[in-house]
This record gives sequence, C-alpha cells and structure tokens, in this order.
Amino acid sequence: MIKRFASYLSPRATAKPTPAALPDGQRVYAIGDIHGRLDLFEELIGQIERDDARRGDGCETTVILLGDLVDRGPDSAGVIQTARAWARVRPIRLLAGNHEEMFLKSFTSLEVLRHFLRFGGKDTLLSYPLDRATYQDLTLEELQERLPQIVPPGDIAWLEAAEDAIRIGDYLFVHAGIRPGVPLDEQKTSDLRWIRESFIDHTGDHGVVVVHGHTITDAVEELPNRIGIDTGAFMSGRLTALGLEGTQRWYLEARDAIARADEAAGRDAA
Repeated sequence: MIKRFASYLSPRATAKPTPAALPDGQRVYAIGDIHGRLDLFEELIGQIERDDARRGDGCETTVILLGDLVDRGPDSAGVIQTARAWARVRPIRLLAGNHEEMFLKSFTSLEVLRHFLRFGGKDTLLSYPLDRATYQDLTLEELQERLPQIVPPGDIAWLEAAEDAIRIGDYLFVHAGIRPGVPLDEQKTSDLRWIRESFIDHTGDHGVVVVHGHTITDAVEELPNRIGIDTGAFMSGRLTALGLEGTQRWYLEARDAIARADEAAGRDAA
C-alpha cells in the first residue's frame, strides 16, 4: 500500500511536444513587413543570399514575403521591382497584406483610395513617376483615373497574383494571422489580411505554428503557437527575416544607421 501511495505522488514522465519542422530538403526564409524600405530590403536580400550559400546545397530554398511591401516608407515601387527581379533568380512567394489589398482596390473604389492615401498610400504613389506638385493639383477622381498610367501593369499583375496563406510542413505563413477555432481551410481572406487582437491574444494550439507580420513589436515574438516578425521597418529601421530548416529556426535583421546607432547607445548605457 505504501509503495502504491509513493508511486501516486511521484511525478509522471511526460513526453516533450514534438518541435515544429519543415519537410526534409526544404529551407525557408520569411521576411516581415517591408513597407517601402528598399534600403533595408536590399541589405536583407544580401544577408539571405550569403546565409543560404553558407548553409550549403541539398535544400530547396523558398523565400516568402509576408505582405505589406508597400506604403509608409519612401520607395514602395523600388521594393516591388526588386522583389520581382529577385523572383527571376530564385523561388519567391508573395502573401497579400492589407496594404496590398487597399492599393489594388484603389483602382476601382474612390472610398478605398481615400483610405489608402491616409494610411501611407501617398508615399507609394509618389515612389512612382508622379511628382508631388502634380499629386497635390489632382482631385481624387483625377488621381484614380491616372493610376493605370502611374503604376506599371506588371506591378499590378504581380500583386494580384499574391497568395493568402502558404502551408509548408508544420508552419502556416500568413500576413496578419488566423481566426482561432476556425479550420485552416475555412479561414476568411479578411482575417488572413487584417486580424489582430483575437489572434495575437490567443494562446491555444492552432495545429500549426503561424508565421505572420502585420502587428508591430520591438523584437521577434516567438511563442508556441505563432511567430511574429514585423519589427516596424518603416519607423524602427529594422527589417527581420526568419530562417527555417528541419526543426531549426534562426533570424536575420537589416538595420539602418539610426537603428545601429540606437543599439550602440543602448549597449553603452548598459
């Protein structure tokens, strides 16, 4: 009886959860919200190419852009053109963010165009061949009429071909997140591109690890059910990428001069 009682009190061995993994032979880099920061994007491309070469052949490497390439930063047009050029030399998959959605809908909806311009779209349009003086002279209706001449058809077609979700192994890549409790194949496009608090605050298992952007944090948020990598490039000067292979995870980050100076000052203060 005593032996049985002691056994009852002893802690039971519990199996550790199986770590999320990619299928064998695959390597993935996911890049957070770029928002027109061509300078950081170009630096991060260089880091990814060097990192991928250092890790060696034997893997099929895919780069996933998590959406919100455009708006707020100074060179959205350059980001799109650079991403399209990169896609000609290696597999690049683009997810549609809420800012790409507004951009594309602006061609047909004046209401969306007005909203788009208020939330960074003005910077996007000025990164194309449209000078500030002309922009200021145009009515909203005149601006919409000119959009097909301002934005190259190739850029529009490339954005229109963006995906809403990408599943690779135990990871699901989306722009904003998913609706907790809803099967993955029943998720609404609006949630995949726009959801925030109800996804961010959820601590339960989604059946996959969700890799996302959309919600800005000072540093990467790596939690059991999700990984958030939007480090606010347009204002922080830091653009982050997540690397995955097998059960391994690692991070790369491009920083501008201000972000590097802030980091150095923080180290000195410590």
